[in-house]
Amino acid sequence: MESRSLPVTNQLAAGSLDGLRALVTGSSRGIGAETAASLAEAGASVVINFRNKEARATKLVDKIVAAGGSAIAIGADLTDPVSVAAMFDTIESEWGGLDILVMNASGGMESGMAEDYAMQLNRDAQVTLLNTAIPLLAPGSRVIFVTSHQAHFIHSTPTMPEYLPVALSKRAGEDALLEMIPILDAAGIGFVVVSGDMIEGTITATLLERANPGAISARKDSAGRLYNVSEFAAEIVAAAVEGIPEDHTRLVGDVSEFGTA
Repeated sequence: MESRSLPVTNQLAAGSLDGLRALVTGSSRGIGAETAASLAEAGASVVINFRNKEARATKLVDKIVAAGGSAIAIGADLTDPVSVAAMFDTIESEWGGLDILVMNASGGMESGMAEDYAMQLNRDAQVTLLNTAIPLLAPGSRVIFVTSHQAHFIHSTPTMPEYLPVALSKRAGEDALLEMIPILDAAGIGFVVVSGDMIEGTITATLLERANPGAISARKDSAGRLYNVSEFAAEIVAAAVEGIPEDHTRLVGDVSEFGTA
């Protein structure tokens, strides 16, 4: 049975992740930035990954370092295998490896992108990312794939038309990564899918509200409450350090209106 989680209110104690090395993709803003900051506050050295928001990534690194933490910013287009390989080369030369990989970056609602961009980023790039990361992940390390209920349950519960390409591609990415669990198990690497309802304050919520006015407030009314960015980031961090659910899935927020995965 999939794990249901209540809001995580306690942050990890300072120093509890001392010596650990983490990469959070898409972490120059939003959920990724909050997740990276929380990991750094607990003592982990964190890679802030960005595609084109270098100024925001650098600002977050400066904030973490000023607070006594350790962080570096590395730009990489996850849909470009050469760019991904270069990112991991830098991580290996700087830190020698990784202990936590948070696969947070996703997209598909941006304008001006190729028709199959959502599948390129949310499935193909995620598989390439994990395959490239495996040699750097230490035994006992943890990989987290971040997704949404609208994607996780897409085969049984319809979503908004505007979000459908993202939902289908995110679910395809999740399925492809789950198929890699035997490889990860053999390397001593844990894997957890963290799925959340719509999260207030994210770029996805903003784009959905713009395309379908009232969509987010309607979902909030239906669910009773929606997690904010900080609350959801805390759940991701918890998934990186707590026990792995039997089915490798951590559900965050209301699931009463969703069918089976």
